[in-house]
Amino acid sequence: MTHMMETLWTLTAIFIGLLSATISLFILKKQQSGKDYSGILFRVKTWWGMFVVFCFATLFNPVVSLLSLMVLCFFSLKEYFSMIKTRKSDRRIFLWAYLSIPVQFYWIYIGWYGMFIVFIPVYVFLFLPLPRIIRKGTLGFLRSVSFTQWGLMLMVFGLSHLAYYQFASPAFGSNLVLFLIVLTQINDVFHYLISLYIGRKKVVPSANPYITWEGFLGALLMTTGVSYLLYPYLTPFGLPFGILSGVIIGVAGFIGSLTISVLKRDLLINDKQKFETLKGSYLNRVDSLTYTSPIFFHIIRYFFDFM
Repeated sequence: MTHMMETLWTLTAIFIGLLSATISLFILKKQQSGKDYSGILFRVKTWWGMFVVFCFATLFNPVVSLLSLMVLCFFSLKEYFSMIKTRKSDRRIFLWAYLSIPVQFYWIYIGWYGMFIVFIPVYVFLFLPLPRIIRKGTLGFLRSVSFTQWGLMLMVFGLSHLAYYQFASPAFGSNLVLFLIVLTQINDVFHYLISLYIGRKKVVPSANPYITWEGFLGALLMTTGVSYLLYPYLTPFGLPFGILSGVIIGVAGFIGSLTISVLKRDLLINDKQKFETLKGSYLNRVDSLTYTSPIFFHIIRYFFDFM
């Protein structure tokens, strides 16, 4: 009951924060009609969508959260595939990639950690090329298979860890998911804002102008600070790991955003129209989670018995 109350208080605080941000942005937009707030407004809208998804992931029965996160993986993978220039011969391999999602989540449901951890990196990696090989020739084989496997690793394997927290640790799992998501989103928000207003030294200017070293350092400090404030309420960690959690999530989130930005730029390098369309996609909101979720999970599992 105590853990549930802490979760409810945290979700209430997030709701109030999102509501305040939404109202403030609409007021600013009316008062300063000459300025473009579309980028920040779209981010707030997508955060609302993610807030609903993760309410299901933390408040309800683990099976309900499992299904909601499976849907999130499906749409993230779908958006990833929409960036790839495909041939008819690629459609069969995409279908098999989609079919691997419920199988991956089935391993979570039955609590088979060994298969969960090797299914996509080993079995899918080895056998996914077969539908592409049979009667489809060799043209573009490596490109379509490697892109598909990359998408599965990030959008399914990485994100599916969010669902395993509750099955690995029924006592602390839901709060750990909430703790991870809050810190990851805070890291993204402060990185974006600091890079937008005071960022000068761009990390990869050709891929994403909003990823700067100033944003990385500022977001890392803020994420670590928020981790220090939240860890007593949402985690069973002591002070050292409570602070270290913010550092781990800040660094992993930065690498995730950086990787997805470069990946998108590479895939859409000759398609500016689609690149602009996908700027506001949900893929942009979960890019950090594809890294923070598995990295944080395995570090906890290594150092603590409750996982």
